[in-house]
Amino acid sequence: MAGSSFPPMMGDASSDLARILDLHCSARTECGVSLATIAMTTGLIGHVMEALKRRSAGRTRLANIAHLLTGNFLGSLLGLVAFALSARALGVANYGQLALIIAFTRVVERVVSFQSWQPIIKYAAGLDASSDRDALRILMKFGLLIDVGAAVCAWVIAMGAALLVAPFFGWSAEVVQLLVLYSSVLLFQISGVPVAVQRMAGNFRLLAYGQLLNAVLRVLLCLLGVLLKADLAYFTVVWAGTQILGSLTLLTLTMRALHRQGVRKILRAPLTGITSRFPGIWNFAWSSNISLTLRVSAQELDTLLVGFLADPASAGLYQIAKRIGRVGQQVGPQVQNVLYPDVARFWAQGSIGKFKRAVFQAEAMLFGFGILCILVVAAFVRPLLMWTAGPAFLGAANLVIVQMVAVAFVLSGSAARSALLAMGKQREVLRIVVVATAAFHITALLLIPRIGAMGGNIAHIVLGILWTAGLALSLKQALKTTHSDRLTRPVDSLDQADLSPSKAI
Repeated sequence: MAGSSFPPMMGDASSDLARILDLHCSARTECGVSLATIAMTTGLIGHVMEALKRRSAGRTRLANIAHLLTGNFLGSLLGLVAFALSARALGVANYGQLALIIAFTRVVERVVSFQSWQPIIKYAAGLDASSDRDALRILMKFGLLIDVGAAVCAWVIAMGAALLVAPFFGWSAEVVQLLVLYSSVLLFQISGVPVAVQRMAGNFRLLAYGQLLNAVLRVLLCLLGVLLKADLAYFTVVWAGTQILGSLTLLTLTMRALHRQGVRKILRAPLTGITSRFPGIWNFAWSSNISLTLRVSAQELDTLLVGFLADPASAGLYQIAKRIGRVGQQVGPQVQNVLYPDVARFWAQGSIGKFKRAVFQAEAMLFGFGILCILVVAAFVRPLLMWTAGPAFLGAANLVIVQMVAVAFVLSGSAARSALLAMGKQREVLRIVVVATAAFHITALLLIPRIGAMGGNIAHIVLGILWTAGLALSLKQALKTTHSDRLTRPVDSLDQADLSPSKAI
């Protein structure tokens, strides 16, 4: 979102430099310096200022990513502690039931969710927060109605599906009741608009650290459950209650942020003509949703597959491995959180150089982080499992290592996915998701019955390889096509801006 919702891209040093050089040019002009010298000096100023802008933008982007990584690392670590405490209190079998309840609800939520933040950010990238408030109100209402509708649909579907799938997993009447209870969190999963608003406003510290208090509360309640030797019902209520509290907190902070920016009375905004004002918005929303649904079928349905094709105990071990792997996997979404608004704005402005530079920096960082995660996990996973979940869960050690290899592959494609979505190439992303997900399910169905939970992790490696390679090739082709188009078409207003006197030197 351009305008007042974004912080300035330059620091005080660059502004002081510009003022000093301007004064210098004025003094020299009074002494008879030629206009050519002034023009060259002006060009030099523009060149220096542009370099400072790029350096400042890069530092800001890395700082935002660092905040999100720190916050999500701490959040994932606290989540892992909560899972470990739950596992110690419940044992392998009952913990497996809790893992299946949480996984089932997450699958329903992710499948039905529209991820409205993606079209909101894409179509708000060219708007100004001060002069286009009506358009922003329309976009926010569009996203909010989608979020609310998806939340209600997810809850209804979860209610019916809980009764249908119970016989396949051998769930007792008590477990079905707990599943229905936990599914109530779906009614409060109105997260698309809050995520879009906070990302566009640059409130990455709030996104990074805002949920930590909620995570600490969950850990304390789980610790209390261990001391009280609580049962499955207690831990189900704890996980559901803290999830609802976190969602309501983020929504409240978002509404306050919109009010401060002057974007008010959202529900009164007219939606008539939204498709003509924002061409392709429904197509973008549907394509993003289908792509997400397919990805979720691999990321969330896998625990249910292990529980169905193996047993609840295997599902519990597999879920522990996934929770540890998710500490590293959270990096990908957080890099996308920071990168997507930037590359969407760069692409809308025609700043191809900045676009490619931002994507390359993110990809290089993700590749290095993935390698580091594999090495750290291989060295410390067994002591970590012993200190947290306990010796009964040491069987998950090899699962964690293989899972982290798969995570490293998936991470490597995160920046390319954001770039393709910003370019309007959501159909290409969807095709890659279809191929990679199909390969995952085929591999999982073949291997899980034979080698248990490890088959799910190997299937994730297959998915990660196809995912990363497909995105890289698609992005390379899209940039090549764009470059060819820019060479063959007449110079437009954006290209002329690149040839302005301030960039001539």
